[in-house]
Amino acid sequence: MRIATHNVNGIRAAHRRGIVGWRDERQPDVIALQEVRCPADQLPLEVFGDYHVAYDPGTLAGRNGVALLTREPVAAVRAWGTHALTWAPGGEPTPAAVTTDFTLARQLRGFVAEGRYLEVDLLSNPITIASVYIPKGDSPVAPRDTATARDAQLRYERKMAFLAGFALQLKRARLAAAARGREFLVMGDFNIAHTRYDVRNWRGNQKSAGFLPEEREWFSSVISPRTLVDVMRRLHPEAEGPYSWWSWRGRAFDSDTGWRIDYQLATPRLAKLAVTGGTDKESSYEARISDHAPVVVDYQI
Repeated sequence: MRIATHNVNGIRAAHRRGIVGWRDERQPDVIALQEVRCPADQLPLEVFGDYHVAYDPGTLAGRNGVALLTREPVAAVRAWGTHALTWAPGGEPTPAAVTTDFTLARQLRGFVAEGRYLEVDLLSNPITIASVYIPKGDSPVAPRDTATARDAQLRYERKMAFLAGFALQLKRARLAAAARGREFLVMGDFNIAHTRYDVRNWRGNQKSAGFLPEEREWFSSVISPRTLVDVMRRLHPEAEGPYSWWSWRGRAFDSDTGWRIDYQLATPRLAKLAVTGGTDKESSYEARISDHAPVVVDYQI
């Protein structure tokens, strides 16, 4: 089973840049998308091809939005809010019949309308799969003028609140999946580079958002050999990267000055079934679909 996650940085832009060609070439069985950033009535539906789709656009115009694409219909859809949509191949987005069999962590209640998390139960395999987009945040320690520093502090605090709640939510989702007899896989843009292997210029980025000590400690707290496993790091234990994000600016892409901030975290039994994985970095700057590359893993299921 081939499973991919991709922050598309706007589905309409990704469509213009060739995401359909990537989809047809790689043929994933499941695709998680983040930053879809499109209202339902403006979606380029041809992007989704013959997949069944669950999508939470949220309510913030032009921001966020997560989706899950599957080859088969799903057994259940779960979302934090009430805005999730589903549709079958050739169909139109309609309100989803959302299963709300969990209690949302208190710290996440302010995020329910933002389109940041969605999960589904696969029909033919006992796996629950989630797509997540964690806030980018900011650094409270980088030098700034007073007003900018205040805004940065608020963004930092907001991300840290999300992380505190999401740690609880990950545990609840994982245990709930186990109670249903299912493995659990959460994928998406975590906006955190976990270790020095996950950012090219790690020494110079220790005060940068996404590589702050407290963010990295949080990441360490949600993975372990008994809870959730970083699948790509299991496949590439001490490799540089493979990076999944490069700035649009300068020559970061050409020099591979990137960050690994897009992940697949799986329960241990599922993680052991991963046989190959990497990022589908485009051949040139001009060929880029997004500032993120898809993270693709093949599982021997």
